[in-house]
Amino acid sequence: MISITSLVIVVIALALIFDFLNGFHDAANSIATVVVTRTLTPLQAVVLAGMANFVGYFTFGHAIAKMVSKGIINLDLMPTPDAKLTLLLGALTGAIFWNILTWVLGLPTSSSHALIGGMVGAGLAAVGPDIVILGSVAINEGKLSVTGVLPIVAFIFIAPLIGLIGAMFFILAILNLFKKMPHYHSAKIFKYLQLISAAWYSIGHGTNDAQKMMGLITLALFSGGMAGSLEIPSWVALACYTAIGSGTMFGGWRIVKTMGTKITKIRATEGFCAESAAALVLMGTAHFGIPVSTTHVISGAIMGVGAVENARAVRWSTARRIVWVWILTIPMTALCAACAYHLITLIH
Repeated sequence: MISITSLVIVVIALALIFDFLNGFHDAANSIATVVVTRTLTPLQAVVLAGMANFVGYFTFGHAIAKMVSKGIINLDLMPTPDAKLTLLLGALTGAIFWNILTWVLGLPTSSSHALIGGMVGAGLAAVGPDIVILGSVAINEGKLSVTGVLPIVAFIFIAPLIGLIGAMFFILAILNLFKKMPHYHSAKIFKYLQLISAAWYSIGHGTNDAQKMMGLITLALFSGGMAGSLEIPSWVALACYTAIGSGTMFGGWRIVKTMGTKITKIRATEGFCAESAAALVLMGTAHFGIPVSTTHVISGAIMGVGAVENARAVRWSTARRIVWVWILTIPMTALCAACAYHLITLIH
């Protein structure tokens, strides 16, 4: 029998590995456009993105982390600390497996929804449907409060749609403002502006995604009796932002090619508009505590700028393949996590 302390340590270690892989997997989201437009080399781009990821530690509160720790599954239905930690272990194992598989295939899937799917799948395997918090949207003391799985599922479609529409407005405004300027001069300006938009997007990426692991680690500490509440300890926040920033610095090239070349042709102007629109969406959802997929948002934004300039230039077959992966992520990760939970239970 493994001790509670050992289980907590294993869950924390796996959570930080997942956070690192999240940064590694999602590095393409923030650097694809600056690399493809040759504004920065791949090495320069990942260093910029990794450092900007870490800036998220200083920018926002912990609304998303609290939502993940309290609003996805009801761990009180698990009878013992040992059972709660085993469930979290199964959830992380399933999510990590899906992340690695989609990275190998070069598909820009969502690490965020992999985690949510993992928690739901392990919970269903352990208890059944009662453990899943379906969710609600309410206004408490003038603040929007979002909990549960259904709003997160809804934002699989809402977030990229907002990114797409926002990017369309951005590119239309930019094209009108700079229509009289020679293309050579405007391209040079947007190469520099793209550095700002890429950094801004990366801050949003770190703010949104690191918090999910902060919530899960805090949940593990509370379940194991090592924390008296679900308030996020500062060392947990620091560790998660460090892990995701480090993962981004080691980000791979496979998904960069998909994001930067296989959806539509990206130049500096389009890159600036897509990243700026996506950054606004990420900052807004982080403020309201809504865990969205950074991958979904930037993909929608890239499709948006491509559709405005030349809808025929958008490779809609690639876009459809990406959307199918989005739809399948939660159920497939849930299945992986359920299998992992049963396997861990047998071994444990």
